[in-house]
Amino acid sequence: MFDIAWSELALIGVVALVVIGPKDLPVALYTAGKWMRKARLLARDFQSHLDDMVRQAELEDLRKQAQKVAQFDLTAEVTKMVDPNDSVRQALEINPTASLTATAVTPPPVPEAPVDTVEAPPEAAPAEAELPAIGSPAMPLIVPELSPVAAPEPVPVQPPAVAAAAPDHHAGAETPAHTPS
Repeated sequence: MFDIAWSELALIGVVALVVIGPKDLPVALYTAGKWMRKARLLARDFQSHLDDMVRQAELEDLRKQAQKVAQFDLTAEVTKMVDPNDSVRQALEINPTASLTATAVTPPPVPEAPVDTVEAPPEAAPAEAELPAIGSPAMPLIVPELSPVAAPEPVPVQPPAVAAAAPDHHAGAETPAHTPS
């Protein structure tokens, strides 16, 4: 720090021995040591205070950055980047004024059956709700992507072999049913 060589330090020691004397030299060195210790303590304290001030300044900057991040609206920024003119949102928005209520559908007239038949006339099916038009905002048109898929090759099926000698025994066949007694 001060660039004092050992030879210069020895010269200072010899001068101090001559000037102070051998009797008072230990007391003088002890006092010099106390002053050096206090100077180092003061320098260390000053350095720690400077470090604290720098740390607080850095923490203040970090606190300001954290506040900026907390106030940042990620949804708005992503929306601005993805859809700057709001065309996608408008295309996907459902029109709240569009009527989604069902309207009654009158069934077609049923021709009357002739009087001499015994069958009951068919009942009219209940009216079904009319669906919104395809392609309207209430029911958008979704077209699947067509990809060429090879159709599976047909597998030939052979008819089962019919046993000519075995009689056919089914319930209700020409032979009477066998009932246990």
